[in-house]
Amino acid sequence: MNYVLFAKALPRRKINPEVNYMDTSKYVQPFEEALSLKTLNEEVDRCLLCLDAPCSADCPAGTDPGKFIRSARFLNYVGGAETIRENNPLGAICARVCPTERYCQKGCSRSGIDRPIDIGKIQQFLTDYEEAHGFKFLPKGKSNGKKIAIVGSGPAGLTAAATLVKLGYGVEVFEEKKEAGGYLRYGIPEYRLPNAVVDKEIARIKDLGVKFTLNQKVGQKELEVLKKKFDAVVLALGASEGKRLPMFEGAKNVVTAVDFLAEVKSKAGKVELPKNVLVIGGGDVAMDTVTSLKLLGVEQITDVVYETFAEFKASKKELQGAQKLGVSILDGYIPTKFENGVVEFSHRFKESHVSVKADLIILAVGQFTDLGDIKDITLVKGEGTNNGRVFVAGDIAKGEKTVVYGVRTGKDVAYRIDAILGD
Repeated sequence: MNYVLFAKALPRRKINPEVNYMDTSKYVQPFEEALSLKTLNEEVDRCLLCLDAPCSADCPAGTDPGKFIRSARFLNYVGGAETIRENNPLGAICARVCPTERYCQKGCSRSGIDRPIDIGKIQQFLTDYEEAHGFKFLPKGKSNGKKIAIVGSGPAGLTAAATLVKLGYGVEVFEEKKEAGGYLRYGIPEYRLPNAVVDKEIARIKDLGVKFTLNQKVGQKELEVLKKKFDAVVLALGASEGKRLPMFEGAKNVVTAVDFLAEVKSKAGKVELPKNVLVIGGGDVAMDTVTSLKLLGVEQITDVVYETFAEFKASKKELQGAQKLGVSILDGYIPTKFENGVVEFSHRFKESHVSVKADLIILAVGQFTDLGDIKDITLVKGEGTNNGRVFVAGDIAKGEKTVVYGVRTGKDVAYRIDAILGD
């Protein structure tokens, strides 16, 4: 069962070290449930079974929703799950976090009649069905004797690893943190993506024979070693560093949203928070932040956003969830001054000024990839290095910075390597 954002916030309380405050099943009444067999059949029966399947054409990861929905329509749940897994090794994750309204559902022909098919929930049902019955649909290819190193274990790195193993390569993943998963584990809140789901997806990839080396940071020196030891190296580095606005440099009560979300998830919500918090930013990370704050019992949350609601970057579902929880959202404002805990804002299009005083300020104004001392300038352009043995995927590759695009770049880089190294 999914426990969603649209629920009464937790009361403010003293932190109890024995309680997992982000186990939302203890605190949040179910608002949106996962599909039952009955509601699944009702949803797939709405599908028009388009011959050209615009939903499949609009899936960046190539998961082929048109095909797996058709399978479910004719009660072939095994075939539907197999389609998902053949095309997307992180199918259970994407089912939960992909902004489907921007992609597959946007292309759904049913939209012209009433509303698009709920593709994400159908995908979740089928991958949950797969897990419940213990199916193993990720095949391991016959070894070709070649080895690939992957730096980073986020969605792009994991997808590249699974795809390369299917193509017959030996793969070792190097991750600087103590657990694999990247932003999937350390960034996306538990109420949206439980770590248990991440663990199961990674376990499937490990079962294929992928080796994971953790607590291993790779800089230029380590990269040179990997280039000699492996036939190719994939840098699948995520945009894990939060941007800061110059006016907030050095301020003690200002943190980035990515750091805040990482702390909340790593500590299972056992963090002390003030009663009054200001969030600056309006993307999905900002919505994850304000919703997490509400679930942790923060009383006053103000979110000030550069974009107007017509320009909003966050998915509609995440925005509506934050609003229903009671988050105050001011759209169209630019921060102009910060002094003594007070931030002043001016509206972009009208004569309007707002001042907000907060005990904690969280910046959700963008992220960037820290390349450390890796100097290859071509990496920044999303290309391989000049010797053709180092490739990139994920947030430093070209494309949108979402999980589903990470899956796409992971697949793309795997097939590009195979085109160069394959027999």
